Amino acid sequence: MLGKNATCLIGAGMGLGESSYSPKALLNAPNIRLFEITRYIHHWSRAQVTPLLYALRGLARRRATEPGLGEDTHLQNMVSDGWPQGGSMGESSDQTRFEPIEHDDRNHSVTRPQRDLSATAAERMRRNASAKLANPLAGISHAQLEEMGANYARKHQIGDKEDIRAFRKGACLAQDARRYQQIPGLTADEMSILEREFTHRWSQPKLMYIVIVLCSICAAVQGMDETVVNGAQLFYRYQFGIDGRESRSTWLTGLLNSAPYLCCAFIGCWLTAPFNNLFGRRGSIFITCVYSALACFWQGFVNTWWHMFIARFFLGLGIGPKSATVPIYAAETTPPAIRGALVMQWQMWTAFGIMLGYVSDLAFYKVPDTSRIVGLNWRIMMASAMFPALVAICFVFMCPESPRWYMSKNRHFKAYQSMCRLRYAKVQAARDIFYMYTLLEAEKEVQQLHGNPLLELVKVPRNRRALLASETVMFMQQFCGVNVIAYYSSQIFLDANFSPISALAASLGFGLINWLFAIPAIYTIDTFGRRNLLLTTFPLMSIFLFFTGFSFYIPGDTMYTARIACVALGIYLFGIVYSPGEGPVPFTYSAEAYPLYVRTYGMSVATATTWFFNFVLAITWPSLQTAFTTQGAFAWYATWNIIGFFLVLCFMPETKGKTLEELDQVFSVPTHIHAAYGLRQIPYFFKRYLLRQHCEPVRLYENDEPGEDKDVGFEHDPERGFG
Repeated sequence: MLGKNATCLIGAGMGLGESSYSPKALLNAPNIRLFEITRYIHHWSRAQVTPLLYALRGLARRRATEPGLGEDTHLQNMVSDGWPQGGSMGESSDQTRFEPIEHDDRNHSVTRPQRDLSATAAERMRRNASAKLANPLAGISHAQLEEMGANYARKHQIGDKEDIRAFRKGACLAQDARRYQQIPGLTADEMSILEREFTHRWSQPKLMYIVIVLCSICAAVQGMDETVVNGAQLFYRYQFGIDGRESRSTWLTGLLNSAPYLCCAFIGCWLTAPFNNLFGRRGSIFITCVYSALACFWQGFVNTWWHMFIARFFLGLGIGPKSATVPIYAAETTPPAIRGALVMQWQMWTAFGIMLGYVSDLAFYKVPDTSRIVGLNWRIMMASAMFPALVAICFVFMCPESPRWYMSKNRHFKAYQSMCRLRYAKVQAARDIFYMYTLLEAEKEVQQLHGNPLLELVKVPRNRRALLASETVMFMQQFCGVNVIAYYSSQIFLDANFSPISALAASLGFGLINWLFAIPAIYTIDTFGRRNLLLTTFPLMSIFLFFTGFSFYIPGDTMYTARIACVALGIYLFGIVYSPGEGPVPFTYSAEAYPLYVRTYGMSVATATTWFFNFVLAITWPSLQTAFTTQGAFAWYATWNIIGFFLVLCFMPETKGKTLEELDQVFSVPTHIHAAYGLRQIPYFFKRYLLRQHCEPVRLYENDEPGEDKDVGFEHDPERGFG
């Protein structure tokens, strides 16, 4: 509420007493003068301004016809642009409303109307850009849409009369695909296909399933590339003379493990755009799979540590661009009804590939050396990762090229032909092609309005907060410690007194758990929520890493069974809680947090971040384990999980179920206000769920109604469930 000094100031100008400063009182004040409100509004904090702005909005609506109101341009901008339309002052809303105007708590005695006007204009331009990109066809009549569709088909010489008709109807469908029943002139077959698209979303043409299989295999290629080294290093370290505990051996072991991710962070990820521009999506997937296959084969023929480093560094050229291109290809070819599920499946099938790497290590463990080949078992392990890549190479060109890539090259008819192969009816293909075209045109307009996209990520407060949240979850995906286990689990189990083959079998158990528990994440990420998943799993991951590390204090000579059982249990429990939490959330969150006009650049930064810290994790673990002991090294990452919990609590807003417009509102909350809100949730959680006391939920804004399901973290009622 308003502070006492602010109350006196505004009360003096409006004939109110010190106690009569509620929004309702302001609205009904007999002598209220609008310009005096705007004079003092900059003196208050955001929490104080919120109820007043609601009052001003209701006041402006009530007095819209009064003479002189239109002259108060500053007030009109604040009321009409600062808040969404709908509802009067004091009414509750189904969505949380966020005040986008930035306030500076410093220099309270200085008013800055011109600065606020320019900030409002810039904010309005960005919001208009986001709204246009959200649906560039909104508000256009069906007659206009039909004409636009026909003109597009004629302009780009697409097909015959039947195709032009498809574009007439497809343009109307592109505005809102779910309202197909309101489009006149559709045949019974077309109506049936359009209905089935939503009632049986996995009913797709056979070629669409080939695309899905291709994307799944590419994910498995990446996972297997990452983990075959887990078991192979038990053998090649001895052969390369780096199996000791001295500094040289530990750092070289880490360097060999981390070499692909060093390449990904500094070279591979940044080759995505030129590869896609020159070779298309299919061509980029083909080339990166060739790189992966050749590098894996190459690894089987090395005889020195530096030769292995070169081969594994080269492998990063296959991992980096592929990790960015395949999700893009899937998103551009699949219909909207299954697009989100396929993005989630990338993580699931990557986990499946990680498991395949452990399977390969165990399968080739007992392969004996020949008279001419030393270390044949680890050589086959390293080379075996080439086989999924070869499968992808064999049928990548059976799939059509991305229609969006064709359109970026101004080959519209080829784009339409490609889309027709991926849809049952021409009207579906025309709908998706026309919408894609209008979206590309809107993106071109937006790019002309904005400056350097990378600077926009930092300069614009809304984008900067999204960047902070995205980078936080990407950083913590690595520093939660999961890839310590993914890359070094066999050595960890050996240190716990497992036999070599038992260590490989235990690693396979971790891979299996990692894959199986990634499957429920397809459901939980959209029901439990991104923020809630992380707030739940970070403390659990910390507990299980502490448990794993402290299990090494159990004497191995007298309590052998207890030691290995506790180490394995801690690692498996960690995998169970990681897979539905920090496994799928970072890429999903980063893909939706940024506005569309900077989303590509935001994702590039996010991807480079995760690969860089993957490299840091992989190269430092052997030396960290030697310096801190195994117990201390696990405690190090357990502590980072505690830090991650507070980072998410303070700096990561919930994005579950939010539209693009609502996401703009979510990330308009100042960082310090959201951080304070997050910290207030801690005592609420203890009182509500541990002490079982009845208490009001923590509210982020004055206008939040108690009991509403907002961005609350811990505030879900277990009897109501999550939704």
